[in-house]
Amino acid sequence: MKLNRLATAAIAVAATAGLAVGLLSPANAAPKTTVSIVQSNALTGINPGVSSQNLTFNVDVAYLSGMGFTYYNNKASLVDNTAFGTYKVVSQKPYKVQYTVNKGRVWSDGTPINGIDLLLSHVTASDAYSAIAGLGDPADADVTPSFDSGGYGGLYEQFVVGLPILSADKMSVTIEYSAKVPDWRLLSPGPNAVHAMVLMALEGKTKLGTAAENMAAKERFYKVFQSYDTAALKKIGALWSKAYNINKIDSSTNPLLLVGNGPFMIKSAVPNGAVTMVRNPKYNSGPKVKALNTVVFKVIGDGTAASQALKNGEIDVYAGQPTADAVAQLKAMAPAVKIIGGDQAVYEHLDIRVGPAYGTQAPYNGPFAGMSQKAKDLRTAFLLSYPRAEIIEKIIKPINPTSQLMNSLMSFNAEPNYKELIAKSGVSKYTEGTQASRTAAALALVKKHYPDAAAGSGSVKIKLLFGQPSNTRRVSQSQLAKAEWAKAGFDVDVTPTSGWSSYLEDPKYDVAFFAWVKSAILQSGNVGTYETQANYQGYSNATIDKLYKELGASPLTAAQITAKYLQVDQELIKDAVTLPVFQHPSANGVTAKLMGVAPSPLSPNLIWNLWDWYFKN
Repeated sequence: MKLNRLATAAIAVAATAGLAVGLLSPANAAPKTTVSIVQSNALTGINPGVSSQNLTFNVDVAYLSGMGFTYYNNKASLVDNTAFGTYKVVSQKPYKVQYTVNKGRVWSDGTPINGIDLLLSHVTASDAYSAIAGLGDPADADVTPSFDSGGYGGLYEQFVVGLPILSADKMSVTIEYSAKVPDWRLLSPGPNAVHAMVLMALEGKTKLGTAAENMAAKERFYKVFQSYDTAALKKIGALWSKAYNINKIDSSTNPLLLVGNGPFMIKSAVPNGAVTMVRNPKYNSGPKVKALNTVVFKVIGDGTAASQALKNGEIDVYAGQPTADAVAQLKAMAPAVKIIGGDQAVYEHLDIRVGPAYGTQAPYNGPFAGMSQKAKDLRTAFLLSYPRAEIIEKIIKPINPTSQLMNSLMSFNAEPNYKELIAKSGVSKYTEGTQASRTAAALALVKKHYPDAAAGSGSVKIKLLFGQPSNTRRVSQSQLAKAEWAKAGFDVDVTPTSGWSSYLEDPKYDVAFFAWVKSAILQSGNVGTYETQANYQGYSNATIDKLYKELGASPLTAAQITAKYLQVDQELIKDAVTLPVFQHPSANGVTAKLMGVAPSPLSPNLIWNLWDWYFKN
């Protein structure tokens, strides 16, 4: 799954070897302090701020490695992390917010955290700073900035004024905004270990620095930031954009890459396999860790294999992509295993490529390219013949019997404005009649441009990106879809792709399906996902870009928000570029002895409060 980009906006492998089964512990043994969690994703990088690295598992690991001013709980409420610091509005006109780090907060290498550590957030979110500093203009589609950040072009860039101002004691930064941004709490700058980046990028260090070296490096970053030092910033940008894109971590890894202020630190990572994190002994930037010392993420893409691993005692939490067989297995394990469900703010969707992804150079010349009538007809035909209802009935409802077809890209089915959106968006063309009649209509559209097209003719060649072989649920979805698309004259290559997320911008793929997961509750909702700079499809719609900016500009009523969401849905349907399918079902299998697990609908769904988890005897 990919994460919705804040302020704009599952990789699976074979099971790893498990622990021995059936061993008995002494009655007076201390409770476990190591938790093993299954993931259907694999780690691809430890800096999810990089535009291509915002996979949910990358975010999970980064979340445990770092703490900032806020986090979301399992009620989707934004919590102020007062253990790290505080923030307050210090001026209404002009609108200014001061963010203050509590004294005594430290990085995992013992280096004090202060306001200088908050400044890199400006570099990676301000288009203007990047352009002025000579790092490349993020608004230029032909340029990849030195900091290849997913944070450009968003609310922060839209409203920030000038540079953040560092306080005299260097513990606070004050940021001025051109208006009272409705989601201003979410724009809090995140801390970054800038001293470690300076030591690596500018001094070539491969070992942790001394206290004096670290503080000198931090001060050096501040000077570089203030002076727009292009040469130094480009070196730091190259490191920030590339050095953290790793999936192997061991004793040979530069320890400076692993400096964080979260409750846990990465000890090791096996490519496409297990990631082990251990307690950060210097952690004081967030809620206290109750009991756990070690967290092991094991990658098992097959839901049935994952649930079997839970039954065998090889893992403590099954949190992968559930299958019907896996859920049946989990239910049969009671009372030794409990199922913890809940709604997830995650939705499956099908995206069609329109052109080269923003900021990339390779052209897209496939059958769906551009906004000609032919391209729109073919895209419409492809969406009409996508058997969404069959996918839900055969693959999703066995997991969640109440699952429903999702027909708005802006709101989930249970949200109050959903019915109004789907009644007026034009999505009815994809729901009217039967699948057979919709596929017949699709074939008629294809025949307009390929007169010899017929069921099974394979007149239009399409390459689909969706996942890799071990993701059984996605493989099943692709096979159902391939069969129906063939009836409309499409020949779709549904070969799974290992490391699929790194190909989302690759023009050799005409279509992709995966899931978006929300990380925050924004007034702009999902709109930023389809904004020109944010989407991977090469889709640009001036109306959507305008609505996105309007939604972030000032507080709006519910009716005003719904009206703008409706316009976005209408544009997406009119241009035939994407369709939602279903909201992801949640089925977490948890060993009965593990306490504190309370999944959140937002990312990071499961591990948001891992500090509260503990085992009972």
